[in-house]
Amino acid sequence: MSMSKSAANAWTASGVEYARMSDGIGLAYRRSGRPSGPRVVLIHSLALDASVWDRVVGRLDDTDIVSMDCRGHGRSDKPAGPYTVERFGDDIADLMGELGWSDAVIAGCSMGGCVAQAFAARHPELVRAMLLIDTTAWYGANAPAEWRARAVKARSEGLSSMAEFQATRWFGDRFRMDHPALVQHAMSVFTANDIDAYAATCAMLGDADLRRHLGSFRFPVSVVVGEEDYATPVETAQALVAAIPGASLTVLPAARHLTPIECPDQIADAIRSLFRRAAANA
Repeated sequence: MSMSKSAANAWTASGVEYARMSDGIGLAYRRSGRPSGPRVVLIHSLALDASVWDRVVGRLDDTDIVSMDCRGHGRSDKPAGPYTVERFGDDIADLMGELGWSDAVIAGCSMGGCVAQAFAARHPELVRAMLLIDTTAWYGANAPAEWRARAVKARSEGLSSMAEFQATRWFGDRFRMDHPALVQHAMSVFTANDIDAYAATCAMLGDADLRRHLGSFRFPVSVVVGEEDYATPVETAQALVAAIPGASLTVLPAARHLTPIECPDQIADAIRSLFRRAAANA
């Protein structure tokens, strides 16, 4: 492996950048766009990787973009559990520290939205604005048991047995028909997951409860949700907006749970809008 920076805890391998987190874990990330542009950090959903954002990144070439594979996912290290959203949030802070970034717009989809909230609660000084996409602060009283049951199913039947259900949950009917290659790519990433890391992340999401932090956010926040999102429905997005001071809500017609893939134009527009709001608040 060749060093990509002068720091000993950053390197490149196979065209992907890596940074060492404060607990020693290696985190894979990609940096794209324009280095002098406004900064954004993109956090993906459960059991996928930074490629969730590929179609959005292509529409933000005037922006300095970092999209990582969260620990336990993609090309990042996959330590043994348990995992917490707070540790995932600290990974964002560690990565920004390695990059020398003092702040950024933070955008998270699904699991990434939970991580974004945990990061913002622990490191508010690093957040210029936040975009919460197809996500929630809390999956409900039954979530610990339900998420652990999902992990048990994955262990006993394999991730491939869940792929068809996930595809219909993640993408609208028309999108699956019109973009089979994009759907297949997401499914290939999903089924390639490390099962222990997947199970640990499921338990993490079942235990996550960020509700107590929402009222403390004092930066611009936008919430975006697909109209047909069955995983974190519109009502969940409305609850976030009600709890976060000054937050805005956008509902994307006929879209489901992975709107960065399904609706990249609208997600890119939402990020640009947050840059403008953050500049107005500066």
